[in-house]
Amino acid sequence: MKIKRFFASDIRQAMRMVKDELGADAVIMSNRSVDGGVEIVAARDFDEQLIHNKLQKDAAERKAQNPEVKQPPLQDFAAENKSAQIISSTRKKGADGSVPPRPLRRDFDEYLGYAEKMQINRPRRLQPDPVKKPAPAVSAKIEEIPNEPAPAIQEKTVMSARAEEPVPVARENSANDQLIKDMFQELKSLKMTMNSRLSEIGWRQNSQSNPVRVELLHRLVDMGIAKNLSMKVAGRLNNYQTIEPAFKKAQEMLVNVLPVYNDTLLDYGGIAALVGPTGVGKTTTIAKLAARFILKHGPRQVALITTDNYRIAAHDQLNTYGRILDVPVRVAADAEQLRNLIDGFADKRLILIDTAGMSQRDQRLAEQIQTLQHDDLRIRPYLVMSAATQYKAMKEIIQAFQIFQPEAGILTKLDEAATKGAAISALIEQRMPLSYVTDGQQVPEDLHAASAKQLIEQCAAESDQESDYNAILDYDDWVAQGYA
Repeated sequence: MKIKRFFASDIRQAMRMVKDELGADAVIMSNRSVDGGVEIVAARDFDEQLIHNKLQKDAAERKAQNPEVKQPPLQDFAAENKSAQIISSTRKKGADGSVPPRPLRRDFDEYLGYAEKMQINRPRRLQPDPVKKPAPAVSAKIEEIPNEPAPAIQEKTVMSARAEEPVPVARENSANDQLIKDMFQELKSLKMTMNSRLSEIGWRQNSQSNPVRVELLHRLVDMGIAKNLSMKVAGRLNNYQTIEPAFKKAQEMLVNVLPVYNDTLLDYGGIAALVGPTGVGKTTTIAKLAARFILKHGPRQVALITTDNYRIAAHDQLNTYGRILDVPVRVAADAEQLRNLIDGFADKRLILIDTAGMSQRDQRLAEQIQTLQHDDLRIRPYLVMSAATQYKAMKEIIQAFQIFQPEAGILTKLDEAATKGAAISALIEQRMPLSYVTDGQQVPEDLHAASAKQLIEQCAAESDQESDYNAILDYDDWVAQGYA
């Protein structure tokens, strides 16, 4: 039998080292956390009966070398010593009546390892022996001793002796409790290891039985599609025998579930307010919408309003666009001014409102809502989002700005996003309809009506250029991405 210790930064790496070194038939004898990682003791050609016999032999030898020291009962101890005063002095001097020795601390090394733990029984909590009152005869002898201590001193000394007796028992109980906690911790760690191993076996079996599904997941991952959405799509295409038809069908499913809003803002006009986080391109998008409307209806039909009073020189960019497009630009400090400005632009067919950019966690969002809410004015909010935003942050943005009840979303900066899959996944899962997309800084050329088919095709084309579909992903790669 070959036994070896392995050290690694995590349990998975340690298990792999055991498998490479001792083979698939190796037996895990123990595992525990150490500084810098974990330690695993494993054996090959494990003989359980041999270990059992060896442990019994070692235990017998230790018992013969260290015979158990029996603690004398309290009444014998009192009989041998003539008084409480003698008891106190002999404790200090170490005479025959010395304090019974503390029980030997158990060697914790014998509990380490799987093979040694087979000998462990749960220790029974020890209770201190009840203190018995001395017999009358002994009391009479103590009274005959000269220089009798005062009753208060004698009582204090006896109580002190009684209080000291349970100390060794309490310490041993504490050590046993800690040992039990350590054992439960090791069992928990072993359970996690076994679950991980079983999960790996199940994943590999599924990969062999349905390779098309694994390859489809691979491609959806490269597109940047979120895990939950990828798993749902792949789970509905288990009947396909080849990857290309399955991948084409997956794209069709994504096109069908990506909500698109057939917006009429640029055809008939209205009052629209663009809301969203800082830096997503709200002001530039307003300029693009205004320019597109001007090309169709003329500059006299458009007016711009900003409510951004938080940033220094926040109005400069919008004023610049206003001069270029030859449209009026006004600033509204509060809800009343906004209403007055809208009433003053009653002859305009399109009024675009630029708002202050705020984080989805900003408490001032409620102030913006109060500014834009008017019962007799139909202000249509549009949520502006950047395609370069990560999936989790995109979900938070959509959820936070739902308080504005946006009519649709506008996805900006498609040209800056490494992959559009994260934004597409968030829009699908949060059911946010998409009205426009932008893919550059040119006004108004880089503004387009949203098309689900074009977005999915662009996303798939980007993954084709950057990914190697022939690469085989290891189980650890799938675990790292949360798929296994």
